[in-house]
Amino acid sequence: MFDNTIKVPDHNHPITIERNSNRVVVLFAGKLLADTCRALTLHEAGQPSTHYIHRLDVHMEALERSPTIRYCPYKGEASHFHINAGGARLIDVAWTYRSPYWAVAEIENYLAFDLDLIEIAAAHPANQRDLTVWI
Repeated sequence: MFDNTIKVPDHNHPITIERNSNRVVVLFAGKLLADTCRALTLHEAGQPSTHYIHRLDVHMEALERSPTIRYCPYKGEASHFHINAGGARLIDVAWTYRSPYWAVAEIENYLAFDLDLIEIAAAHPANQRDLTVWI
């Protein structure tokens, strides 16, 4: 069970969400997992920025629901997913907040991916074909 303390972002722990007009692509083992021009980028104090991608832009058939649920006092309960692609499997590599707290309600129906395990690339809106890979 979780200590379901709810915290609100403030000047001591700011969280901001911005629309990302860049093309964002998520790859694993050479397989395209997501491709979008409507990602959200969440900036949270003390954490690396995280791209959230709408479920409609994610190949959900490549994901398998995990029993793992983690709790964030600022965002709520995160449900996790495993990825199976190209004969490889990654555990709990993606997550979503099905009912995020009001301060981050924009990320409902969006998924994030673990940047340490997945390739995420972005392109400037003026040149959507040239992707810069972040690993």
